[in-house]
Amino acid sequence: MMDNEHSMMHADPVVILLVEDNPADVRLTQMALKKGKIHNELIIARDGEQALDALHQRGNYQDTPRPEIILLDLNLPKIGGLEILKEIKAKEHLKRIPVVVLTSSKAEEDIVRSYDLHANCYITKPVDFTQFRQVINQLESFWFSIVRLSPQ
Repeated sequence: MMDNEHSMMHADPVVILLVEDNPADVRLTQMALKKGKIHNELIIARDGEQALDALHQRGNYQDTPRPEIILLDLNLPKIGGLEILKEIKAKEHLKRIPVVVLTSSKAEEDIVRSYDLHANCYITKPVDFTQFRQVINQLESFWFSIVRLSPQ
């Protein structure tokens, strides 16, 4: 491994909050991240309430570490993804966490609203499993090997 490549690697696991209610997409994301190059700790929230609990470290998520990046679906039960995004970007202790909107919605209004609420990027989930895995691998490469994340 080259020195500059090694310096980009995290010694500690990267903490990722996956906010996703579709069990198949959760499994695909877990598999893709497990096969990736970056050591990570994946926290899963299956609805909007769980996501907010994880972010505010309450309820079943009291001992959950602060995520370094959030993968956020928009179509969620209880509290929608746009409301979660709005809450994240309004809170001083959360607003610097990059939020990648990863959703099946191709609606232009969802894209515009996500960026208006300061999403860091918006990705429409591919239907094909192989492409989905590639998207997760590319996200991992970009956000954890190239981008410098804000210190906690």
